[in-house]
Amino acid sequence: MTTQQIQIVDELTASVARQLAGGDLTRLAATLSSLPADELTPVLERLSLKQRAIAFRLLPKETAAEVFDALDPALQRELLEGMHDTEVTRLFAELDPDDRAWLLEETPASLATRLLRRLPDDERALTAALLGYPLGSVGRRMTPEYVSVREDATAATAMQRVRERLDEAETVYTIPVLDAQRRVVGVVSLRDLLRADDDEVVSSFMRPAQTGVVTEDAEVVARRCAELSRLALPIVDSEDRLVGMLTLDDAVRILEHEESEDAARQGGTEPLRRPYLSTPVRTLVKSRVVWLLVLAVGATLTVQVLEVFETTLEQVTVLALFVPLLIGTGGNTGNQAATTVTRALALGDVLPRDILKVLARELRTGALLGLVLGVLGFTIAGLVYSWQIGTVIGLTLLAVCTVAAAVGGGMPLLAKAVRVDPAVFSNPFISTFVDATGLIIYFLIARAVLQL
Repeated sequence: MTTQQIQIVDELTASVARQLAGGDLTRLAATLSSLPADELTPVLERLSLKQRAIAFRLLPKETAAEVFDALDPALQRELLEGMHDTEVTRLFAELDPDDRAWLLEETPASLATRLLRRLPDDERALTAALLGYPLGSVGRRMTPEYVSVREDATAATAMQRVRERLDEAETVYTIPVLDAQRRVVGVVSLRDLLRADDDEVVSSFMRPAQTGVVTEDAEVVARRCAELSRLALPIVDSEDRLVGMLTLDDAVRILEHEESEDAARQGGTEPLRRPYLSTPVRTLVKSRVVWLLVLAVGATLTVQVLEVFETTLEQVTVLALFVPLLIGTGGNTGNQAATTVTRALALGDVLPRDILKVLARELRTGALLGLVLGVLGFTIAGLVYSWQIGTVIGLTLLAVCTVAAAVGGGMPLLAKAVRVDPAVFSNPFISTFVDATGLIIYFLIARAVLQL
């Protein structure tokens, strides 16, 4: 959102909160009913749980359904838990099957079972089919409500089929073309159909289809959809038979979710999976405390290294002054490399098998960075203290930057190779590892140069 939009949302949120605090529900209902769903959603996200539940109940029925659909699954679950069964059933039934599957992943098993049981038979079957696919696969994020046409159909017949399923399908702008065995052989757009002559056969103007396999990772397929600028991507089974469609809005939602998760873990915390202002403080604490404990334990490596080289520090106390500089530089260099490579992995620019190429590039990059910083460190430390100290600092910066860049570039690839989230192996753990190894390098160089 722009700064102006954020200000408008903040003003609306403050106004709603004041009316809730004053108990003027009639006036509040009038205020809420005058706002469109896209403006109400960010307002509700900024309210407390109790305020959100009251405000949501005051919304007109149709607006409530739109707002509910736009909320994050975690907020949807909280609203459902505070509603009567009839309201819950109505809102859940009005969601698309893929949105239901996403919500059910956030709900306790008892509530999920109850919600599914109350759906109409046909909607329950659609939702259950999506839940049957592996967790994290695109099968759980696709919509089973789509329009498809046969390759031997005429444009007129295809348009008639689109009209018949207009109210049921989630998207009609990209239409898969199937053969007699329901295999995807191409796609046509709604524009293609409108432009074609009535008696023109679909196979004569269809385009090659880019597809995703139903068991593929949702992020991989979502990125493919976004990179190809497709409004929707056909999802097929192992035999190329059509089973659903991934729409662009769902692809963007998946990518936003995954990138938020990566950013959180690179910063040493767990993803919130909900808007920040609607997150309870205890949830913020829980998302951070485990990582802080892990990193605190890891930091004991640094303490142990300092203990081992305690005699060296006692002999040349000036060395202690440069410890924060050196471990900070090493950690930052490793973090930069890890962030770059993790992003390249997400975009498909590199694969785990490219680890030797990545290591070679990061070794050269780290060495050049270390050379620049080392010359600067050598000059400053030499002028202020002595040229021997300057030599120690310069050589250490060269070595630490080289090692840190290689470690930072290689760890995400190793994580991907063993099927671990690369973000988990990124910045926090790399900083801890590089701190310890950097100190070892520092004191070994100091002993050699200063002949301690």
